[in-house]
Amino acid sequence: MEFGFTTAAYVVAAVLFILSLGGLSGQESAKRAVWYGIVGMGLAVFATLIGPGSGLWLLSVILIAAGGIIGTYVAKKVEMTEMPQLVAAMHSLVGLAAVFVGFNAHLTMRSVEKARAAGEAVHGTFAELVAHKAPVELSILQVELFLGIFIGAVTFTGSVIAYGKLAGKVSSKAEKLPGGHILNAGAAALSVICLIWYMNTGGLFPVLIMTLCALFIGYHLIMGIGGADMPVVVSMLNSYSGWAAAAIGFSLSNDLLIVVGALVGSSGAILSYIMCKAMNRSFVSVILGGFGGTSGPAMEVEGEQVAIDVDGVASALEEADSVIIVPGYGMAVAQAQQNVAELTRKLRAKGKEVRFAIHPVAGRLPGHMNVLLAEAKVPYDIVLEMDEINEDFPETDVVIVIGSNDIVNPAAQEDPNSPIAGMPVLEVWKAKQVFVSKRGQGTGYSGIENPLFYKDNTRMYYGDAKQSIGELLNKIS
Repeated sequence: MEFGFTTAAYVVAAVLFILSLGGLSGQESAKRAVWYGIVGMGLAVFATLIGPGSGLWLLSVILIAAGGIIGTYVAKKVEMTEMPQLVAAMHSLVGLAAVFVGFNAHLTMRSVEKARAAGEAVHGTFAELVAHKAPVELSILQVELFLGIFIGAVTFTGSVIAYGKLAGKVSSKAEKLPGGHILNAGAAALSVICLIWYMNTGGLFPVLIMTLCALFIGYHLIMGIGGADMPVVVSMLNSYSGWAAAAIGFSLSNDLLIVVGALVGSSGAILSYIMCKAMNRSFVSVILGGFGGTSGPAMEVEGEQVAIDVDGVASALEEADSVIIVPGYGMAVAQAQQNVAELTRKLRAKGKEVRFAIHPVAGRLPGHMNVLLAEAKVPYDIVLEMDEINEDFPETDVVIVIGSNDIVNPAAQEDPNSPIAGMPVLEVWKAKQVFVSKRGQGTGYSGIENPLFYKDNTRMYYGDAKQSIGELLNKIS
């Protein structure tokens, strides 16, 4: 009965997770998709608690309560601007869990061996499962737990470094130790040797050495990626955490973990590939942490940044018929989305065409800008992707760039030595007038100079985005 109910519950939960992933592909269905995921996870936890191997009720209740309290606190405390760091931190926990489960599986296998040798009975659901495995199945379990620990350790340190870069606690520049990829290859080769060693001896020492190698690989891979490419890194780590969860599922013979891990791993990999195409990056180079640097001296930027006041921007908007707004991470930092939405409503009420141009890697998390605009109740039908709107810039009267840098940088097309050379960008400079809402004259998170700010049709509207747009609202009747 226990197995029957648990299996049925896992099937239903898996279907709900699939529906959740599918629904997250569209803004209209995203809220419903989140509820699918919540119900699916609740069902999965409940079925696990009352299913085979259930017990330790007091400890289970304490851990669930502690997790719920921590989750509630984090959900209320973390701002939308900190969401990328939070996602990276959560990925690190998945990786660490995979490492712990892998070591627990190894220790259980050794304890079962000792019990068999002593003619003693084994206790515990997982130990009993191991005790009934044939030698070939035990060898497969060894490979599964070895891979689970390896992927989990890479995910853990990689996610910790990604968190540090996103939070500004670690340099956003691409940095590698002397030797670069040779060190990564060496650590990977040593891990393969440790796998062979472990399969022949079953000892703990090769697993420990492999874990250290994997921890180093995760650290060195992500340190070698520049800040401009962190959205891809977050997506890739999401994929790693999924495969780590799948590896846990194989080790524990848990079908739901295998399915969910495969869903997360594959969807994360597909999203990473899509984002790599949007940035003109090689998917393989992302996995290897091989991009984010320059190939030569950057092109000199000529001219100067010309500032404009709120009256100038308001006058241009009053005269314009078509307006495109390009949001970026600066809008998220300033929490200006509500003011931007109100500006949109005022301009549309005047009969002006207002649309939003969203780059696939705007912000520091896939879909970051879409979520902010949805939160501010901006109509979905005026929020367009880069491919849908890029050809419209030459016929646009005014473009307002809010806290964006790399995604509107013409150096991607004009400077072959730029770190973002070849990256598809929003061609805002082709519009009649461009206003850039920006705190100051800095180069931004990625540290890349932007020639857009020096072009003749560009004016810099300096100040905090929320305050600047608020002042602009007061000028537009």
